[in-house]
Amino acid sequence: MPAPRSFPPVVVGSARFDSERLSLIAGPCVLEDEAMVLETATELKRLATDLGIPFVFKASYSKANRSAGDSFRGPGLTAGLAVLSRIRDALGVPVTSDVHEVAEVGEAAATLDLLQIPAFLCRQTALIEAAAQTGKPIHVKKGQFLSPDSMRHVVEKARAAGARGVIVTERGTTFGHGDLVVDFRGIAVMAANRCPVFFDATHSVQRPGGRETAGERAFIPILARAAVAAGADGIFLEAHPDPSKARSDRDSQLPLGEVGPLLRSLLKIRAALADTVNTEGQRA
Repeated sequence: MPAPRSFPPVVVGSARFDSERLSLIAGPCVLEDEAMVLETATELKRLATDLGIPFVFKASYSKANRSAGDSFRGPGLTAGLAVLSRIRDALGVPVTSDVHEVAEVGEAAATLDLLQIPAFLCRQTALIEAAAQTGKPIHVKKGQFLSPDSMRHVVEKARAAGARGVIVTERGTTFGHGDLVVDFRGIAVMAANRCPVFFDATHSVQRPGGRETAGERAFIPILARAAVAAGADGIFLEAHPDPSKARSDRDSQLPLGEVGPLLRSLLKIRAALADTVNTEGQRA
Protein backbone atom coordinates (compact mmCIF):
# COMPACT_ATOMS: atom_id res chain seq x y z
CA MET A 1 0.00 0.00 0.00
CA PRO A 2 1.60 3.36 -1.03
CA ALA A 3 2.20 5.65 1.93
CA PRO A 4 0.73 9.18 1.92
CA ARG A 5 3.26 11.68 0.67
CA SER A 6 3.59 15.30 -0.31
CA PHE A 7 5.74 17.34 -2.65
CA PRO A 8 6.01 21.02 -3.54
CA PRO A 9 3.12 21.84 -5.90
CA VAL A 10 4.01 22.33 -9.55
CA VAL A 11 2.11 25.23 -11.10
CA VAL A 12 1.51 24.94 -14.83
CA GLY A 13 -0.30 28.01 -16.04
CA SER A 14 -3.72 27.92 -14.38
CA ALA A 15 -3.28 24.27 -13.28
CA ARG A 16 -1.77 23.24 -9.97
CA PHE A 17 -0.40 19.72 -9.62
CA ASP A 18 -0.27 18.68 -5.97
CA SER A 19 -0.56 15.55 -3.86
CA GLU A 20 -4.21 16.18 -2.99
CA ARG A 21 -5.76 15.55 -6.40
CA LEU A 22 -5.28 13.34 -9.42
CA SER A 23 -3.98 15.42 -12.34
CA LEU A 24 -4.21 15.02 -16.11
CA ILE A 25 -2.03 15.78 -19.12
CA ALA A 26 -3.89 14.78 -22.28
CA GLY A 27 -4.51 15.47 -25.93
CA PRO A 28 -3.89 14.00 -29.38
CA CYS A 29 -0.48 12.59 -30.20
CA VAL A 30 0.29 15.24 -32.79
CA LEU A 31 -1.32 18.40 -34.11
CA GLU A 32 -3.38 17.42 -37.15
CA ASP A 33 -6.12 19.74 -38.41
CA GLU A 34 -7.04 22.52 -36.03
CA ALA A 35 -10.74 21.59 -35.88
CA MET A 36 -9.89 18.14 -34.50
CA VAL A 37 -7.48 19.63 -31.99
CA LEU A 38 -10.06 22.14 -30.77
CA GLU A 39 -12.73 19.43 -30.49
CA THR A 40 -10.43 17.25 -28.42
CA ALA A 41 -9.23 20.07 -26.19
CA THR A 42 -12.78 21.31 -25.59
CA GLU A 43 -14.03 17.90 -24.48
CA LEU A 44 -11.00 17.21 -22.29
CA LYS A 45 -11.39 20.59 -20.60
CA ARG A 46 -15.09 19.91 -20.00
CA LEU A 47 -14.33 16.57 -18.38
CA ALA A 48 -11.52 17.94 -16.26
CA THR A 49 -13.65 20.85 -15.07
CA ASP A 50 -16.64 18.65 -14.26
CA LEU A 51 -14.46 16.18 -12.35
CA GLY A 52 -12.27 18.75 -10.58
CA ILE A 53 -9.06 17.48 -12.19
CA PRO A 54 -6.14 19.87 -12.85
CA PHE A 55 -5.56 19.64 -16.62
CA VAL A 56 -2.88 20.55 -19.17
CA PHE A 57 -3.55 20.05 -22.88
CA LYS A 58 -0.83 18.23 -24.83
CA ALA A 59 -0.22 17.86 -28.55
CA SER A 60 3.11 17.62 -30.37
CA TYR A 61 4.00 20.27 -32.91
CA SER A 62 6.60 17.88 -34.34
CA LYS A 63 7.38 14.19 -33.93
CA ALA A 64 11.12 13.72 -34.14
CA ASN A 65 11.33 9.95 -33.63
CA ARG A 66 9.39 8.53 -36.56
CA SER A 67 10.60 5.17 -37.86
CA ALA A 68 9.93 6.00 -41.50
CA GLY A 69 11.15 9.19 -43.12
CA ASP A 70 7.83 9.89 -44.82
CA SER A 71 5.71 9.50 -41.67
CA PHE A 72 3.57 12.47 -40.64
CA ARG A 73 5.51 14.65 -38.21
CA GLY A 74 3.16 17.55 -37.57
CA PRO A 75 3.06 21.20 -38.65
CA GLY A 76 6.45 22.10 -37.19
CA LEU A 77 7.63 24.44 -34.46
CA THR A 78 6.30 27.87 -35.44
CA ALA A 79 3.00 26.80 -37.00
CA GLY A 80 2.35 24.26 -34.25
CA LEU A 81 2.99 26.73 -31.45
CA ALA A 82 0.58 29.15 -33.11
CA VAL A 83 -2.16 26.48 -32.97
CA LEU A 84 -1.42 25.70 -29.33
CA SER A 85 -1.50 29.39 -28.49
CA ARG A 86 -4.95 29.73 -30.07
CA ILE A 87 -6.19 26.67 -28.16
CA ARG A 88 -4.95 28.12 -24.87
CA ASP A 89 -6.50 31.51 -25.54
CA ALA A 90 -9.83 30.08 -26.72
CA LEU A 91 -10.28 27.60 -23.86
CA GLY A 92 -8.19 29.02 -21.03
CA VAL A 93 -6.17 25.82 -20.62
CA PRO A 94 -2.40 25.45 -20.14
CA VAL A 95 -0.62 23.78 -23.07
CA THR A 96 2.44 21.59 -23.50
CA SER A 97 4.40 19.92 -26.28
CA ASP A 98 7.64 18.03 -26.79
CA VAL A 99 10.88 19.92 -27.29
CA HIS A 100 13.64 18.04 -29.09
CA GLU A 101 16.59 20.39 -29.47
CA VAL A 102 18.16 23.24 -27.54
CA ALA A 103 17.47 25.51 -30.52
CA GLU A 104 13.71 25.00 -30.08
CA VAL A 105 13.55 25.81 -26.39
CA GLY A 106 13.39 29.60 -26.46
CA GLU A 107 10.57 29.82 -28.99
CA ALA A 108 8.69 26.96 -27.38
CA ALA A 109 8.95 28.47 -23.90
CA ALA A 110 7.43 31.73 -25.15
CA THR A 111 4.17 29.84 -25.82
CA LEU A 112 4.11 26.64 -23.77
CA ASP A 113 3.22 26.49 -20.08
CA LEU A 114 5.08 23.20 -19.63
CA LEU A 115 8.08 21.90 -21.58
CA GLN A 116 8.04 18.16 -22.20
CA ILE A 117 11.23 16.15 -22.70
CA PRO A 118 10.53 12.96 -24.69
CA ALA A 119 11.57 9.60 -23.25
CA PHE A 120 14.24 9.04 -25.88
CA LEU A 121 15.86 12.37 -24.90
CA CYS A 122 15.63 12.13 -21.11
CA ARG A 123 19.43 11.92 -20.71
CA GLN A 124 20.20 14.90 -22.96
CA THR A 125 21.81 17.17 -20.39
CA ALA A 126 22.01 20.29 -22.55
CA LEU A 127 18.34 20.01 -23.53
CA ILE A 128 17.19 19.51 -19.94
CA GLU A 129 19.31 22.39 -18.69
CA ALA A 130 18.07 24.71 -21.43
CA ALA A 131 14.44 23.82 -20.65
CA ALA A 132 14.99 24.26 -16.92
CA GLN A 133 16.59 27.68 -17.40
CA THR A 134 13.49 29.10 -19.12
CA GLY A 135 11.65 29.44 -15.83
CA LYS A 136 8.91 27.12 -17.06
CA PRO A 137 8.20 23.80 -15.32
CA ILE A 138 9.45 20.75 -17.18
CA HIS A 139 8.05 17.27 -17.68
CA VAL A 140 10.48 14.43 -18.33
CA LYS A 141 9.35 11.02 -19.58
CA LYS A 142 11.40 8.13 -18.18
CA GLY A 143 13.32 6.49 -21.01
CA GLN A 144 12.33 2.97 -21.98
CA PHE A 145 15.96 2.08 -21.31
CA LEU A 146 16.29 3.59 -17.81
CA SER A 147 15.58 2.23 -14.37
CA PRO A 148 13.21 4.31 -12.23
CA ASP A 149 16.03 5.04 -9.78
CA SER A 150 18.12 6.55 -12.58
CA MET A 151 15.55 9.33 -12.97
CA ARG A 152 16.86 10.92 -9.78
CA HIS A 153 19.86 12.14 -11.77
CA VAL A 154 17.52 13.74 -14.30
CA VAL A 155 15.56 15.49 -11.57
CA GLU A 156 18.75 16.64 -9.85
CA LYS A 157 20.24 18.16 -13.01
CA ALA A 158 16.95 19.90 -13.84
CA ARG A 159 16.72 21.42 -10.37
CA ALA A 160 20.38 22.40 -10.41
CA ALA A 161 19.73 24.27 -13.67
CA GLY A 162 16.92 26.23 -12.03
CA ALA A 163 13.75 24.34 -12.96
CA ARG A 164 10.74 25.85 -11.18
CA GLY A 165 9.01 22.48 -11.11
CA VAL A 166 9.77 18.98 -12.37
CA ILE A 167 7.30 16.24 -13.31
CA VAL A 168 8.44 12.71 -14.16
CA THR A 169 6.46 10.04 -15.97
CA GLU A 170 6.62 6.26 -16.12
CA ARG A 171 5.93 4.94 -19.61
CA GLY A 172 7.13 1.35 -19.63
CA THR A 173 10.46 -0.39 -20.16
CA THR A 174 11.69 -2.10 -23.31
CA PHE A 175 11.22 -5.86 -23.20
CA GLY A 176 12.82 -7.73 -26.06
CA HIS A 177 12.54 -6.08 -29.47
CA GLY A 178 8.87 -5.24 -29.76
CA ASP A 179 7.17 -4.85 -26.43
CA LEU A 180 7.04 -2.73 -23.28
CA VAL A 181 6.39 -3.82 -19.71
CA VAL A 182 5.45 -1.68 -16.72
CA ASP A 183 6.97 -2.26 -13.29
CA PHE A 184 4.65 -0.33 -10.98
CA ARG A 185 7.30 -0.26 -8.26
CA GLY A 186 8.82 2.51 -10.34
CA ILE A 187 6.11 4.94 -9.28
CA ALA A 188 7.13 4.64 -5.64
CA VAL A 189 10.83 4.75 -6.54
CA MET A 190 10.48 7.97 -8.52
CA ALA A 191 8.23 9.48 -5.84
CA ALA A 192 11.32 9.62 -3.62
CA ASN A 193 12.40 12.62 -5.71
CA ARG A 194 9.54 14.64 -4.15
CA CYS A 195 7.95 15.59 -7.43
CA PRO A 196 4.70 14.59 -9.15
CA VAL A 197 4.88 11.14 -10.74
CA PHE A 198 2.60 10.61 -13.72
CA PHE A 199 1.83 7.42 -15.61
CA ASP A 200 1.66 7.41 -19.40
CA ALA A 201 -1.18 4.98 -20.01
CA THR A 202 -1.11 5.18 -23.79
CA HIS A 203 2.57 4.95 -24.73
CA SER A 204 2.91 2.09 -22.25
CA VAL A 205 0.69 -0.10 -24.46
CA GLN A 206 2.76 0.47 -27.58
CA ARG A 207 4.53 -2.30 -29.47
CA PRO A 208 7.53 -0.54 -31.02
CA GLY A 209 9.10 -1.72 -34.24
CA GLY A 210 8.14 -1.89 -37.88
CA ARG A 211 7.27 1.01 -40.13
CA GLU A 212 4.65 2.28 -37.67
CA THR A 213 4.42 1.74 -33.93
CA ALA A 214 1.66 -0.69 -33.08
CA GLY A 215 -0.18 -0.92 -29.77
CA GLU A 216 -2.82 -2.68 -27.71
CA ARG A 217 -5.41 -0.06 -26.82
CA ALA A 218 -7.52 -2.47 -24.77
CA PHE A 219 -4.94 -2.43 -21.98
CA ILE A 220 -4.98 1.35 -21.45
CA PRO A 221 -7.68 1.30 -18.73
CA ILE A 222 -6.11 -1.68 -16.97
CA LEU A 223 -2.69 -0.08 -16.72
CA ALA A 224 -4.08 3.34 -15.80
CA ARG A 225 -6.10 1.88 -12.93
CA ALA A 226 -3.13 -0.11 -11.70
CA ALA A 227 -0.96 3.02 -11.77
CA VAL A 228 -3.41 5.04 -9.69
CA ALA A 229 -3.69 2.18 -7.22
CA ALA A 230 0.12 2.17 -7.03
CA GLY A 231 0.14 5.86 -6.10
CA ALA A 232 0.51 7.80 -9.35
CA ASP A 233 -0.18 11.51 -8.94
CA GLY A 234 -1.39 12.00 -12.47
CA ILE A 235 -2.24 10.33 -15.74
CA PHE A 236 -0.88 11.15 -19.18
CA LEU A 237 -3.20 10.16 -22.04
CA GLU A 238 -3.19 10.60 -25.76
CA ALA A 239 -6.79 10.82 -26.98
CA HIS A 240 -8.36 11.28 -30.40
CA PRO A 241 -11.98 11.54 -31.63
CA ASP A 242 -11.33 8.64 -34.02
CA PRO A 243 -7.98 6.89 -33.44
CA SER A 244 -8.41 4.78 -36.57
CA LYS A 245 -7.96 7.98 -38.58
CA ALA A 246 -5.12 9.40 -36.48
CA ARG A 247 -1.97 10.27 -38.38
CA SER A 248 0.28 9.06 -35.56
CA ASP A 249 0.04 6.31 -32.91
CA ARG A 250 -3.43 5.23 -34.06
CA ASP A 251 -3.23 1.93 -32.19
CA SER A 252 -2.39 3.43 -28.80
CA GLN A 253 -4.57 6.53 -28.58
CA LEU A 254 -7.73 6.36 -26.49
CA PRO A 255 -11.03 7.23 -28.21
CA LEU A 256 -12.17 10.59 -26.89
CA GLY A 257 -15.52 9.15 -25.85
CA GLU A 258 -13.81 6.69 -23.50
CA VAL A 259 -11.80 9.28 -21.56
CA GLY A 260 -14.64 10.30 -19.23
CA PRO A 261 -15.52 6.80 -17.98
CA LEU A 262 -11.84 6.04 -17.44
CA LEU A 263 -11.24 9.22 -15.45
CA ARG A 264 -14.25 8.54 -13.26
CA SER A 265 -12.98 5.06 -12.47
CA LEU A 266 -9.54 6.45 -11.64
CA LEU A 267 -11.01 8.97 -9.21
CA LYS A 268 -12.91 6.18 -7.44
CA ILE A 269 -9.71 4.16 -7.08
CA ARG A 270 -7.82 7.15 -5.72
CA ALA A 271 -10.60 7.90 -3.23
CA ALA A 272 -10.67 4.29 -2.07
CA LEU A 273 -6.90 4.28 -1.70
CA ALA A 274 -7.00 7.46 0.38
CA ASP A 275 -9.72 6.03 2.63
CA THR A 276 -7.73 2.84 3.15
CA VAL A 277 -4.51 4.68 3.95
CA ASN A 278 -6.35 6.99 6.38
CA THR A 279 -8.02 4.04 8.11
CA GLU A 280 -4.74 2.19 8.49
CA GLY A 281 -3.10 5.34 9.81
CA GLN A 282 -5.78 5.71 12.49
CA ARG A 283 -5.33 2.10 13.53
CA ALA A 284 -1.58 2.55 13.81
